[in-house]
Amino acid sequence: MRLVRKHHTWVSLLALLSCCLYAFLGLVRLATYRATTFDLVIFDQTVRAYADFSAPHTAAVGAFRDRGLEYLQLADHFSPIWALLAPFYWVHDSPATLIVAQALLLAAAVPFIWVFTRRQLGRAAAYCVSVAYALSWPIAQMVNFDVHEVMFVPVLSAIAIERYQVRSYLGFYAAIFGLLLVKEDMGLIVVGFGLYLLTRRDWFHACNTIGLGLLHFGLVRAVLIPAAGGDPTDYWAYGHLGEGVSQMVAAVFSDPFSALFGNGAEAKVDTMVLLVWPTLLLCLLSPLTLAALPNLFERLLSDREPWWQADFHYNAFIVVILLCAGVDGLVRLLRWVKRPGDRSLQLLWAGAVAVVALTLVPRFAFDQLVSPDFYKGDEGRAAALEPALEQVPDGVVVEAVNYAGPALTDRTTVLLWRPEPSGAPWIVADTVRWDFPFGSLEDQAGTVTRLESEGYRRVFEKDGVVVLHRP
Repeated sequence: MRLVRKHHTWVSLLALLSCCLYAFLGLVRLATYRATTFDLVIFDQTVRAYADFSAPHTAAVGAFRDRGLEYLQLADHFSPIWALLAPFYWVHDSPATLIVAQALLLAAAVPFIWVFTRRQLGRAAAYCVSVAYALSWPIAQMVNFDVHEVMFVPVLSAIAIERYQVRSYLGFYAAIFGLLLVKEDMGLIVVGFGLYLLTRRDWFHACNTIGLGLLHFGLVRAVLIPAAGGDPTDYWAYGHLGEGVSQMVAAVFSDPFSALFGNGAEAKVDTMVLLVWPTLLLCLLSPLTLAALPNLFERLLSDREPWWQADFHYNAFIVVILLCAGVDGLVRLLRWVKRPGDRSLQLLWAGAVAVVALTLVPRFAFDQLVSPDFYKGDEGRAAALEPALEQVPDGVVVEAVNYAGPALTDRTTVLLWRPEPSGAPWIVADTVRWDFPFGSLEDQAGTVTRLESEGYRRVFEKDGVVVLHRP
């Protein structure tokens, strides 16, 4: 019992250190004006509304899509799971709260990964695999992108895998239902889990899981999102394959290679290699990898480069699945070579997995933490922005450049400044630094000039940062 408590302490410490690392990186980005309106302000507005027992309106997305300031977040992405974070806002009402909550959720997967691996490979190997997850490049890129609903997926995936390992179906289904609350396409991952269960000949639970995933995917897109005021085609990223699901499926089956690699083949191959290499390719030996394939194909088939590039956060959807599949793949490999239970080989593989994770750190976001420039940020931007923000009164509606929104969202209604402004009385613009979603710096400067001709008054300007007000 004393030994068990000792390991509980060390695993908890590993999770705590991981949480601190993730929160620290995110909070530094927030403090140095590198967090953004899309997506941090979007979800800050959503969770703040839940905390106030209001409908989850996100004015930033509503204005961006020209659908009004009372546009529901559920109409944009069906993610009711954000309501679970409302109590955190009762303690501290700030976008920083979301960054810390994300760190907690990502780190919370560590104990479940450790337990799953310990049952298969032993305690020492479990620590190595847990470290590999904590330092993995998909998690690094997730932490480097403010906040996103993917924050909920690693821990829920880890719970589903670990609970199924001991056939605890109550915990397994609880995690599956949690995944379905994360996003409208999470039904695909649930279907993937069902496919894995088919390989285990667990017919009843496989059919249940596949049915739940398909039902959720169809119901949310066809009924719930339109009922909330959204348009399911907003995120249709397969126009090159067809106008609907049936045409897309037909195109994929008629020429699967072209559908998958017709655009961005080099980046896609790079991402796929980076996903399987951290397990030394052994995830490819496990049927558990089937759980990751629907989400992976959903992204590879799209025409949106961020969905399948390694530099973005979307790969965090499947990192836990592939890592646990690597553990299972090793067990299968040792069984095939007549070396089942060989602790030396198990520890050798687990140690190598941890080393691979370490070798990838310099290529991705955690490498910033050893650079002094990371803590300085853009000092010119900060020097110009801080006095500019003081010009904006509390409680107003303000259109702000992408990087300024998080600094205003806890006291104003923030909209994204864009080429066709929404007519907010206050605007915080930038004419010397490019900002999403403008096409060029000239567009930004031209928009400021046009707004002044339409009645806005310039009340502040410094180093390209401009504050406009229309009485």
